[in-house]
Amino acid sequence: MQDYIPYTLDLRGKGFKLSQPKVMGILNVTPDSFYTESRKQTDYEIETRIRQMMEEGADILDIGAYSSRPFADDVSPEKEMQRLRQGLSILRKLYPEAIVSVDTFRADVARMCVEEYGVQIVNDISGGRLDPEMFKTVAQLGVPYILTHMKGTPQTMQKAPYYEDVMKEVCSFFQSNIRELQEAGVKDIILDPGFGFGKTVEHNYQILHNLDELHMFHLPLLAGFSRKSMIWKVLNITPEEALNGTTVLNTISLLKGTHILRVHDVKECVEVIKLTQALKNNHV
Repeated sequence: MQDYIPYTLDLRGKGFKLSQPKVMGILNVTPDSFYTESRKQTDYEIETRIRQMMEEGADILDIGAYSSRPFADDVSPEKEMQRLRQGLSILRKLYPEAIVSVDTFRADVARMCVEEYGVQIVNDISGGRLDPEMFKTVAQLGVPYILTHMKGTPQTMQKAPYYEDVMKEVCSFFQSNIRELQEAGVKDIILDPGFGFGKTVEHNYQILHNLDELHMFHLPLLAGFSRKSMIWKVLNITPEEALNGTTVLNTISLLKGTHILRVHDVKECVEVIKLTQALKNNHV
């Protein structure tokens, strides 16, 4: 069992202590995300989803308007911004003080969300590879950045991904990009090894098995397994049936010292954190 390392993020002047693991609830304002139940497009659907996650105990809401599922259709920057404005307007009206991250690989989109809606974290699945302005923009905005390892793009990442050594490549990617981000002036970096982003099922489990190695970078870790194919392909089920498998992998990840879990199912993840914390504290 990995010792938990606490960190504090600077969220636009406010300290956010990762004294124990946090739940990041997924808000997809898209028509085509891989998990059907997560697709929210009308104002009513978006409001209902936000209220549900906040009432169930989400610490962070992660809003995305560009589906990152394998082979997803491209979405224009204008369409992505339109969807995000709809979702963020509702979110800020309901919960003006909520901690929000935006799931985007576009620097202009990230800037709009931070400057117009006070979004506090940028979650970039491309690790800066799809927009050369992203690192500089995040540094100017002064917000934490989630650095994700992804091979290829959402349209190409699952076309026979290959690695000589997947863990070695992920670590090398982090090492070089952490340095580049710090040189650009980004102060808070969160690492996401990118489960499912340009990786086979076997690659994903190799990373999970060695996840605690990523603590060598002395930065917070984020993991997102929620209802992904590394669960339902192994169990021969559908994403709709993959909640139990998600809970199992979330538990393993927490025991390896993960700081943030990105999930569709907030209530169940909150329970996992409470139980693993009880185990680590050696009492119930």
